Amino acid sequence: MLCMTSMSEDNYDIEFFWDPICPFAWVTSRWVEKVALQTSYSVDWRFISLRILNKDKNYETDFPSGYEQGHTAGLRFLRAAAAVREEEGRNVMSALYAAFGTHYWQLDQQPGLRKQLGTVEHTKKCLETAALPTSYATAVDDPRWDAVIENETELALSRTGRDVGTPIISFQPPTGLSFFGPVISRVPSDEEAVPLWDAVIELASFPGFAEMKRSLREAPQINVLGTLEAPPVMEDWEAGSRKDHKPGR
Repeated sequence: MLCMTSMSEDNYDIEFFWDPICPFAWVTSRWVEKVALQTSYSVDWRFISLRILNKDKNYETDFPSGYEQGHTAGLRFLRAAAAVREEEGRNVMSALYAAFGTHYWQLDQQPGLRKQLGTVEHTKKCLETAALPTSYATAVDDPRWDAVIENETELALSRTGRDVGTPIISFQPPTGLSFFGPVISRVPSDEEAVPLWDAVIELASFPGFAEMKRSLREAPQINVLGTLEAPPVMEDWEAGSRKDHKPGR
């Protein structure tokens, strides 16, 4: 029986809303894992779907080619994650997210890899690596889990406003700070992790603070994107993608 609960009775120091397909969410999540290890903060890995968040947008005109397939793959994997969480508990989400990274973000570039995302076969690999039953992989085809994912997406947006993307972080939820990002392109070192966290919390907690942003950024420093070896190049980004990669530009 699918109870499809989306709220937790446990208290967590951090709620991290993640979509597995977002490279910036992946980089930020590795930083938050370091912070948690060094501070003993507990982290609840919650869901936000870029496909649901952008459901009213035109993928043909508003995004580069391939984004609809990628966002849909992220939603499909989150369906399996929701099924796992329902039966196995929230404490296995960190391992499942890390396993997705093992089978995508940390791999070398290879043809056709991105098209495997969101499939039953790829999800089974992630579940096996996370020491979870591979039977949950069939949930990628079950849209009944979309209600859970959409509810959590809406919860995240209710805390930050709607003109944001992923990740969204809540510190000392449900009444503490919530913010989009920080969007970082490389994982901080162990020595940098906590000072960066403290700086973000200090800035975000200032009364009236709303935003500090620049569109110039480097591509996420992730193995599967082929960006780890080359010197980082600053580019102009818009709405989560390079400006010159938009259709018609």
